[in-house]
Amino acid sequence: MSDYTELKKVSSQVRRDIVRMVHGAKGGHPGGALGCTDLLVLLYFKMMKHDKSFKMDGIGEDIFYLSNGHISAVLYSVLARSGYFPVSELGTHRKINSRLQGHPTPHTHLPGVRMASGSLGQGLSVGCGTAQAKRLNKDDRFVYVLMGDGEQQEGQVWEAAMYAPHTKLDTVIGFVDYNGQQIDGPCDKVMSLGDLGAKYKSFGWNVLSCDGHDFADLEKTILKAQANKGTGVPTMILMKSEMGAGVDYMMGSHKWHGVAPNDAELATALNQLAIINPLVKGNLQGI
Repeated sequence: MSDYTELKKVSSQVRRDIVRMVHGAKGGHPGGALGCTDLLVLLYFKMMKHDKSFKMDGIGEDIFYLSNGHISAVLYSVLARSGYFPVSELGTHRKINSRLQGHPTPHTHLPGVRMASGSLGQGLSVGCGTAQAKRLNKDDRFVYVLMGDGEQQEGQVWEAAMYAPHTKLDTVIGFVDYNGQQIDGPCDKVMSLGDLGAKYKSFGWNVLSCDGHDFADLEKTILKAQANKGTGVPTMILMKSEMGAGVDYMMGSHKWHGVAPNDAELATALNQLAIINPLVKGNLQGI
């Protein structure tokens, strides 16, 4: 554990990148991207072993898969700010012939992207396959998979949820972005997830929960998940978050799942993200 001042600065900058990117493209998915910012910043800037020179096989590295690929803006920003490609390329997000398409794909050869995630529900399966390959290669690094809560309504998620405990893939650490919102409304109204933790426990997972906007809680929980390696039990972390975190008018509603801010809304968002923001713990001025 440590002082998280620098990570908070990076998170603020990433959030500024996100709103600029979706505004520039006049389309995109800012809500979930803002809500998952702190997790990706913590992983890439502190907790993951990864190499910005990027090799697709990732031998000896931790691997991260963004299963809910529509929130690509947060991944692109974090990869650029980590040194995988020039920050200036963020301005091409969702543009014709850009490597930064609306949903990530290895087809564009963007460093840091290992799977196509336009279709929801596939990431946990890909993560399981990667963990199996690492086991065969005697590589004990972790495989992280981020999914949306609405994504839990996809059947393939539950095939992988059965497979990981059956094959004792204890290097798999999954996250559910538990913001309670999906494209058409609150999850409880579209298709209730019920007791999601109990569901994963019944499938044989170690289930943890944390505050997705509290770096200390996030780190503590991920360390607990890592300590589970050797038990033969994979871990799922239910990460409570706010869609649109850091921008007041984007929070508390599914509206900003897939809507870009206009000029005035962008200015408001950037103004809020340029100061210490009580809506997100320690959200400091961008770098």
